[in-house]
Amino acid sequence: MNEPLLNVQDIVKRAKEVMNFRTDAALAEYLGISRPTLSNWMGRNSIDYPLFLEKMKHIDYTWLLTGKGKPEGRTADENGREVEIIHHPKSREPMDDRYVSLYNIHAAANLRTILTNKNQYIEGRILIPNIPACDGALRITGDSMYPLLKSGDIVGFKEIGNVENIIFGEIYLVSFQLDGDDYLTVKYVKRSEKEGYITLVSYNQNHEPMELPIVNIQAMGIVKFSIRKHVML
Repeated sequence: MNEPLLNVQDIVKRAKEVMNFRTDAALAEYLGISRPTLSNWMGRNSIDYPLFLEKMKHIDYTWLLTGKGKPEGRTADENGREVEIIHHPKSREPMDDRYVSLYNIHAAANLRTILTNKNQYIEGRILIPNIPACDGALRITGDSMYPLLKSGDIVGFKEIGNVENIIFGEIYLVSFQLDGDDYLTVKYVKRSEKEGYITLVSYNQNHEPMELPIVNIQAMGIVKFSIRKHVML
């Protein structure tokens, strides 16, 4: 059985820490909810993510929800959209201001097609300050990684050429085929107890983990950053 990917009590603790609130009551007042409502969130290990994250939108989501990274680990692209670094490697990566190609995944049909010819299916280019090298970016759909990622977010990725190079526990774009159909998903990739498989795990606990045969994988890319637009531009 997979352990929960989030703990509301820890999230509340980090929120109080970063906001310098000493009590749950002070945090509840800031969020605009009652103290019993906050207690219920912690007791049920369930939270009103849209409300909570909107109130804490100046804080890095990854740090707030998982404790990874830093509270202030955000920047913005040239259009003012919020950029969040998702992958925090143990060894330092070169960071630079760079353009990243935004691909139309619906036109390309799958990630392998994009990676085979990186000059096709480009919608545009995004200038993002202080990010690691990436092979491209695309828009995601679905709610399997909500609230860490939501439908419509843009994620930047770096190709993984060999499954032996997978860093288990990180978020990946995984392009695979089952029964003749192509699929593209964004999930945590974890080790599987079944030989020749990997386990795809959602952040949203309403989605069950999936055991995927490695031979079915067409392409993979580790997710380096996400872009979220909060207002219409």
